[in-house]
Amino acid sequence: MGVRQHLTDLKSKGLAEQTQEERQTRGRPVHMWKLSKSGHARFPDSHSQTTIELIDVIRSSLGEESLNQLIDDRSEKIESHYRAQLDATAPELQQQIERLAKLRSEEGYMAEVRLLPDGWMLIENHCPICSAATSCQQFCKSELEIFQRLFENEATVKRTDHLLAGARRCAYKITAHGA
Repeated sequence: MGVRQHLTDLKSKGLAEQTQEERQTRGRPVHMWKLSKSGHARFPDSHSQTTIELIDVIRSSLGEESLNQLIDDRSEKIESHYRAQLDATAPELQQQIERLAKLRSEEGYMAEVRLLPDGWMLIENHCPICSAATSCQQFCKSELEIFQRLFENEATVKRTDHLLAGARRCAYKITAHGA
């Protein structure tokens, strides 16, 4: 009850918004909340303006293709790091997904894993590169491709929620091959 009062207060101040309710198999529907644009502004990202400016300079000086190549190079480095961490510490698919969520959380994505009847949901409750991704959607594309390559021999990865498409978070459904 106390949490609901705080959320209602944040909503009245324009700092939070209630998203549509999510139905559950049992019990009452779950009401989800997210920060509004004003709410996000309370958590300033001092790097975002510099990042957006750098993206614009690269795009105008070197072209879109060069910008995409830089992002692809960054993605290869990230994927290599993830692969080393997953191979070293997580032999089973579920352990790999949980380890990936931990790695993503360490990077600021506030990631979690939920078990589904037919797989897993990797949920990222925050996007620390949202400003850059808004300016250049290649970041989002490469993120999905990294996840797909990490699990390509064991599972299918599909984005189900996308922050830039208006969802309250980014989420990926991971389904084991043959499931």
